[in-house]
Amino acid sequence: MVSFPPLSDGPRVLPVIALTGCDGSGKSTLASALVSRLGEKASAEQLYLGQSSGKIGDWIRELPLIGPPVGRYLGRKSDRVHDRPSEPPGAVTALAIYLLSRWRAHKYRHMLAMCRRGALVITDRYPQAEIPGFLFDGPELAKTQGGSWWVRWLRERELKLYRWMATGVPMLVIRLNVDEATAHARKPDHKLASLRKKIAALPHLTFNGARILDLDGRDDAAHVLDASLRAVHGALEATPA
Repeated sequence: MVSFPPLSDGPRVLPVIALTGCDGSGKSTLASALVSRLGEKASAEQLYLGQSSGKIGDWIRELPLIGPPVGRYLGRKSDRVHDRPSEPPGAVTALAIYLLSRWRAHKYRHMLAMCRRGALVITDRYPQAEIPGFLFDGPELAKTQGGSWWVRWLRERELKLYRWMATGVPMLVIRLNVDEATAHARKPDHKLASLRKKIAALPHLTFNGARILDLDGRDDAAHVLDASLRAVHGALEATPA
């Protein structure tokens, strides 16, 4: 059996600043700027908490001989999952999805270790258990229904994993909002439909009651950084040591 180390009896505020928003909203740029500025006076570290399927897919496609065909096969499987969101995946696809969630949980544990060392962690994305789907940093298998006993077992395990991660509440969530035209102009390789879905869903996420700052990702980067720094300092002052 897989066990998850307890954070506490319930939700617990962590020294984490989580950046969320649609692809193309400026999360990576803001994360780097925050680490640079906050690191001048304290220990601040940056961590990407996405499930990294894109990077893993690129690595597979670059493998000699088997890379291209395997990459195309996985791409077809991925498209099928996205095009038919409620249809249960096959056994192999379900396992791949679950392993990606386990990889995210591995990075989440690394984040907890950084917190224990006394660092203020700036994360690009943050796992949640409110809305299913990797598109929203939630459990992917929870979008589906039915399937074999194996798929149902993996679905249950994955959901438990995300519920565990969601008990760690960031001291501040900075949500960068952009319209779909801006997002697609910045990320033309992303599907417009996916960007549209993410933009529509993000305002409904509460991250287990976390303090949330909404900013316009289209604003000048310096303005976004200044507003974020003010909110971070306010959250630090309001959060018990």
